[in-house]
Amino acid sequence: MTTVDNAQLRERLGETRLVAIIRGTDVDATVAAARTLIAAGVLTLEITLTLRDAEHAIAQVVQDAPPEALIGAGTVLVESDVDRAVAAGAQFMVTPTLTASVEYAIAQGIGVLPGVYSPTEIQRGLDLGSAAVKLFPASALGPGFIRAVRDPFPDARIIPVGGVSVATVQDFLAAGAFGVGVGGPLVGDAATAGGDLVALDARARDFVTALEGR
Repeated sequence: MTTVDNAQLRERLGETRLVAIIRGTDVDATVAAARTLIAAGVLTLEITLTLRDAEHAIAQVVQDAPPEALIGAGTVLVESDVDRAVAAGAQFMVTPTLTASVEYAIAQGIGVLPGVYSPTEIQRGLDLGSAAVKLFPASALGPGFIRAVRDPFPDARIIPVGGVSVATVQDFLAAGAFGVGVGGPLVGDAATAGGDLVALDARARDFVTALEGR
């Protein structure tokens, strides 16, 4: 797999509307969780670089993933993180803030979802040319914030992360969210050694079903 640019990432996210965030503590468990998600129909994944040897997990998942899947690296903080993620096969980047890695990735034609919180940061992230912006933590703001922000910024592509559950997916989408990013409520303990993959499969299918009515 090769990297996607921001236009391609925007198009793919517009189709899937869901980014599964895998913040694992074990490489093998992270790979198993990613495979389970893909099998359940969740095709856009973010594997965070907080995992020790995250590159090995990314490389394994990319090697096995079908062409329609999109595998990204998360918690990309500095320029060197972009380089090592791309070397492992990551196709796009996700950052927690508007770090230097955002402009670095964009300059190289790599799709990126920068983390933002305020209207000023939302505008800055989109002005840089990112595919969309990651609103985090969305739990502190709620769907109403997205609805309000999109009054002055009707074309803003906002992906709420943090606090999105299967019960609130439609609330965020109805408020104008471009998609949603989900970590713990979806992945649970599956990316840790001995994690429950059966439960992960069930949750993943619930999220896919919830998104079918978008």
